[in-house]
Amino acid sequence: MNERDTVRRPAAVRLALVMLLTLGGLTGCGTLADTGKKSSIAVPDLFYLRPHGDGSGPEKKMPFHVQAEDVQARRDFSTQDHRLTVDVTGSGQAVRLKISDIRKKNPRCSGSATRVVCKVSGVYDSWSDLDRVYPYAAPGGKAGDSETVRFRFSTKQGRTLTARTRVVVGEPVVKVRTTKLFEDVGPGSVLRAPLVVRNTGEVPVRGVGLMLGVGSGLSFEGRHRNCRYPGAQKGTLAVCEFPELHIPAGKAVVLHPDLTLDVATTQLYTSFSQQAWALDMGPAQYSVVPEGGDPGDGPRLTAATAKGPDLEGTFAGGDVGSEVQVDTHADFEVLPVEVSGARGTEHTVRLKVRNNGPATPGSTRLLFTPPPGATVVGQPEEAIDEDVYEPSCELDKGTYSCPVRSGLAAGESGTFEFTLRLGGPGEGGVRVIDTADTDRRDPDPANDTAPVTVLR
Repeated sequence: MNERDTVRRPAAVRLALVMLLTLGGLTGCGTLADTGKKSSIAVPDLFYLRPHGDGSGPEKKMPFHVQAEDVQARRDFSTQDHRLTVDVTGSGQAVRLKISDIRKKNPRCSGSATRVVCKVSGVYDSWSDLDRVYPYAAPGGKAGDSETVRFRFSTKQGRTLTARTRVVVGEPVVKVRTTKLFEDVGPGSVLRAPLVVRNTGEVPVRGVGLMLGVGSGLSFEGRHRNCRYPGAQKGTLAVCEFPELHIPAGKAVVLHPDLTLDVATTQLYTSFSQQAWALDMGPAQYSVVPEGGDPGDGPRLTAATAKGPDLEGTFAGGDVGSEVQVDTHADFEVLPVEVSGARGTEHTVRLKVRNNGPATPGSTRLLFTPPPGATVVGQPEEAIDEDVYEPSCELDKGTYSCPVRSGLAAGESGTFEFTLRLGGPGEGGVRVIDTADTDRRDPDPANDTAPVTVLR
């Protein structure tokens, strides 16, 4: 191998490294172009397969990925003048190869269940190219069986780049215990939630990653020494790793101490999330686990075998959210408006909604029905680009529906300016309503409505 040959990790692997995955060493060698860029081939070091005929498995699993590039080749994706050879180096009793090529008349890949040759371009990516070869579990493969799949990419200069993947039949399927809704949680209290991780897969979990996230109105009561807290997340995220933690198939562990969260006094609804994964598989596709962060200074999270009550409830995979309903309320009030003027004159009316507290609700809307005979000639607008504005309210059957500023805190007000051309005396109205996902638990609904009057 040329001493300057190297491995260039593919985008998926770079993302995996960002997410603290341990997909392992990628192997490959190649030639160096005049620019200094190096030819490469990259595959996952380890990949788990569903057993034959089993369609279950982890949520949104990261797909198998192969990338290869000959830096001395033309970047012409329509020219297939390179060769990719894929071999199962074992018996083929556990792992076989599947060709995915939509061209029936002129396929670029051909071969057997244990050896396939594909004609590819000098810049190959199995996620985007039409010619793909994937390993799959053979009918006779049993959970825990493994074989090695070898990849060889031939350059135009006659050199061969190689890489290998150890492919295992069966998967670690990591799930967390979840509670969908915590109701009537006291404002200013401490919310406790168990941290239970279960392996519902066919092979052991060898190392666990865990990410915890909290929404507005929640904060971590303590920070564990074996977790890190990314600074850019402003204390709303914890990332923990347990490389020595093994969970046999079908078993579960409980982490101590429980997740403890401080509940704010001003938030009606909030949420927190959990996501756990096998370290050698990684979290769900498109999940983002930030790098960096300082370790906590509190007690370490430690694992014990889960038993009895720990195993009760619902377990789910992927990014699992829990809603938190705080036992408080928010009293919104709209104020009456009167306007005087001659017929045909234009006047600005300011519709005001005030939050009398004590909590900050979610999204609400202000509805304005102009007085009979009045014509709206100006309404609230929002910027959608530099010096470009559009109305922020929607008109439906004579009523304007405007979003109230999200997070309108106790004691704050929002104002909506409309310009009316008067058409004579009459009375319209203004009111505030909750959206489908908001319940202010308003103790005084009578002040949610007020008249908008044009006087004689």
